[in-house]
Formats: sequence, structure tokens, C-alpha cells
Amino acid sequence: MTHDHDLVLRPTDAQTAAALAPPPGRTGGDLVVETLRGLGATTVFGLPGQHALALFDAVGRSDLRLVGLRTENNAGFAADAYGRLTGEAVPLLLSTGPGALMSLPALAEAAAASAPVLAISSQVPSPGLGGGRRGHLHELREQSASFRDVVKSVHTARTPSQIPSVVAEAWESALTAPHGPVWVEIPEDVLRAETVIPQVTGMDASPHEPAPRPELTALAAHWLSRAARPVIIAGGGVIRADAAGKLRQLAERLNAPVVTTFGGKGAFPWNHPLSLQSWLEDRHMTDFLEDADVLLVVGSGLGELSSNYHTFFPTGRVVQIEADLGKLESNHPALGIHADARLALQALLETVGPREDEDAPARVRAVLADIAARLATQDLALEQELLTSIRSALPARSPSFWDMTILAYWAWSAFDAKHPNTMHSAQGAGGLGYAFPAALGAALAEPGTPVLAVSGDGGAMYSVSELATAKQYGLDVTWLIVDDGGYGILREYMTDAYDGRTTGTELTRPDFTALAASFGVPASTTTPATLREDLAAALATPGPSVLVLPATLRMFAPTHLG
Repeated sequence: MTHDHDLVLRPTDAQTAAALAPPPGRTGGDLVVETLRGLGATTVFGLPGQHALALFDAVGRSDLRLVGLRTENNAGFAADAYGRLTGEAVPLLLSTGPGALMSLPALAEAAAASAPVLAISSQVPSPGLGGGRRGHLHELREQSASFRDVVKSVHTARTPSQIPSVVAEAWESALTAPHGPVWVEIPEDVLRAETVIPQVTGMDASPHEPAPRPELTALAAHWLSRAARPVIIAGGGVIRADAAGKLRQLAERLNAPVVTTFGGKGAFPWNHPLSLQSWLEDRHMTDFLEDADVLLVVGSGLGELSSNYHTFFPTGRVVQIEADLGKLESNHPALGIHADARLALQALLETVGPREDEDAPARVRAVLADIAARLATQDLALEQELLTSIRSALPARSPSFWDMTILAYWAWSAFDAKHPNTMHSAQGAGGLGYAFPAALGAALAEPGTPVLAVSGDGGAMYSVSELATAKQYGLDVTWLIVDDGGYGILREYMTDAYDGRTTGTELTRPDFTALAASFGVPASTTTPATLREDLAAALATPGPSVLVLPATLRMFAPTHLG
């Protein structure tokens, strides 16, 4: 008797072999690309180099979008911003030695800001690994050692078969809280080698989100519900966890005032009755926070900038929610809750009781009024006027990126970000040159949305080559350059600290409008009186543009030195 299952046609060994046989000419570089596509990557940043050519060749034969900037550091900044806005791991493709090392400042910023950058670098051929000095071009004694103390994790693929697992492991590391940059390196011969490994499919690298321990959130909820003067400090971890909505719910339930760190801008509505805004570099705010009997710190390590330069000393109980174990209780003893901000805030919302406090909005208004009164004595109308003009011209949903310049230092405290994840700066690591290349990455992440970059003339010189990138890709970025003829903030620091003397702060600079025009980028000079109108027009015009604002700005007086 013939049964139905006897009629099923099974493939022959030859048919199976034919189905599994990879297309001819595939290399280790293709394995990298196939793994990235399987993990969900669509855009990669980077610059080719001799040892990485097989990787770039594979990218060129794929449907990945390659965005090439003019230096590796700037490519890293662009990848950083793309990752901040999308929440995705972003591949940064690099070549061995000098090319790799050029990315270090950008990776340091990504590490400080918890941006998920997946740096993939070539290496010298395999026989040159292990510290032997064979004299290969770009050879370093141990390349990964230069990155180990900067990035979150280091991964090496020594054979083609290791590539999918190594890249997936790195991807998962980059996206597991706390997010951060990771380093992958693959020798040139491994990238170039033809492979019989089948095409990569079915990749999975799901990140882990640390959940809070329930006994800790129960105790925190008990303290907060019974507090007389609770206050919340919201940091960048709230933004990265997409937890702004839960933060607002908790603050309103507790009637607790909220101050955001500079990395947490936009995590809480600026004009909310409970909003202390971001005035952390002010003694009035420091005193207010010190007076809290329960201080809830969410997604912040209370580092230098978030603690008014370590002059903040809590007098009440502190509850700290932090995904990065290295930051947990690193500055102040606390009830430390190692957890993702969103999961921890949800746990608190499930257990905390409502708290009545009709006086909280009045206390918030009083401290903000004290801060305004202090500023009013310092002749700082120009700086505040400029921020008002920028805020008025910039669409509410448009991202802005700020370099290490006086206007950015003002913006950290005084600029209303309007929405979460729309204001970013290099205040994590503090290097120059971040704003413009980062804005280019943001424009790629959010096409059709105008993006603003703000630099001083000194910082702008780090990034002028990327005007070519902006033009090449037609990116919708307006670059505002505040030109004061030097490193303005360093000039001010040195003047105050060294009896008016400055060294190395004055700069010869180009005609920025003419320089931009030479790249085919529209440029013009603006004034404080016309900035709002000029900036609004530039942002409304598709494609890149440059506005130059000649102005010498001043910082508000510090309150941490007395």
C-alpha cells in the first residue's frame, strides 16, 4: 500500500548543497554586511582605508546606505547623533591604525552620552596580531588596547565563521542599558577571504533591560509618599529609556518639583508648574535640592555639571535609579536601584501613593525668581535675547546640536528643549567640533526635519570640511557660527583666573560666509536684531546653510567658587 507521506519529494544531497552554496565571490566583508542587515541596520557611517577595502566593497554591493564624512572623528559624531535620535545601534566603519585612532574623541563622547555606536575596524593581517612587530602599514602593538578604556566592550573576530557571532554580540552590548559604543575589529585577511559559509540569516541580538528589585522600589515608594519636600532630578537616562511620560505621571502624583540635567533636557515640560527647568549651575537651585528630605535621582550620576561642580551635598534621603553600575552611588550614598529608568518609574507608579502639596508650585516659582533676579544684576540681556530668538525660530520638533561654546553653556541652563531627545551637546566628554557633524547624522535620521547646529568659530574649524558632506547629501542642516575671534569660553576662564592674561585663545579664522559659498552652501551674516528672522528663513529652506553671527558673549557668574 502506498501512503501519502511516501509521495513527499525530498531534496537530493546535490540539491541541498546547491541551496546552501553561497554566491561566488563572497568574503568576510559580506558576512559583516549580512549580519548588520539581519540585525536591522540600514545606514552606516565611515571612511575607507587600505585594510578595510573588502568591507567597503561588500557595503557597496549591498543595500546599506553608506554615509562618508571627511574625517573619522566627524563620522563618529554623526553616528552618535543618529543613534541618539533613533535608539538604534549605528555602524561606524573604520580602517586600521590612524583611521581607527581618529575616532577616539567621538567614541569618548558616545561613551559619556550613552550613544549606541557600533565601531567596526579592520586590523593588520592575522600573522601580525599579538604584539609582534612585523612592520605592517598602520600597525599598532595592540590596537584594541587604545579603545578598551573608552568603549563599553571590545570584540575580535579572528576567522570568517566568528564574524556573525562577534558582530551580534557587540550589537547586543551597544543596546543593553546603559547604552554605549562598542569596538569590533577584524583582520584584513579575514575580511578579504572568500567564504563558503552560507548567507547569514536569522540574527537575533535582543538587548537586556535591567529591571528594578521590588523590595527597593517598595521602600523608595514608601519614602516618597511620606516625604515633606520631595524633589526629582531627571537625567539623560530618562530620555534614553523613553520614560518622560512616566516621569511626569510620577511627579504629578507626588506633587514633586523636577529639575532636569543638561543631558535630560526635555524630559519634563519646561513651563510645567512643577518644573525647576535646568538651572543646576546656580546656588539657589543647589540650596533648594539640598533642602529636599527625599531626593529621587533618575538616570543621572550627579557628576560635575549636574552637581554645580560637586558643591551639592544632599541633607535628606537619596534614591538613585541608574542603569550604569559605575555611576550608581558614585557621588553620594543612596538607596541605589540598578535599573532601566522606564522600568523603575513604572514600578514606582504601581506602588507610590498620591501626595498632596499645594505649596510645591509656589516654592518652584520662588527659586526660579531668585535665579532670574541674580541674572538681572549681571548685564546679560544679549545672551538671553539670542536664546529667545533661537527658540522662537526653531520648530518645536527640530533637533538642535550645540558645540562647546558660550552660547551652548547658556543653553544647558536656559534653553527650553520643548520635547525629549531634541537638544544635544558634547557636554559628556566635552570635546570641540561635535555640533555640525552630529547635526548631519540627525538630518539623516530624521529626513524632512530641519536641524540646527550651533558652534563658536574655534569649534567650527574642527568641522568645516563637512560642508562638503552636507552639500553632497543635500542635508537639511542650518549651522549657526558665533564668531568672537577665538576660544571664547577659555578666554573668559583665563581672564578671570590669571589677572586678565590669556594664552592661545585668539584665532585667525576664515571668512566663513565665503568659505561656505565655495562649497556651494548658502551663507550669510546675521546680527542679534535679525537673528530670529534670518534663522527662521534658513531653517525653512531645504538643504544646508550657514549663518555667521559676529558677537562676543559672556557667561553668567559662577556660584560654585565662593
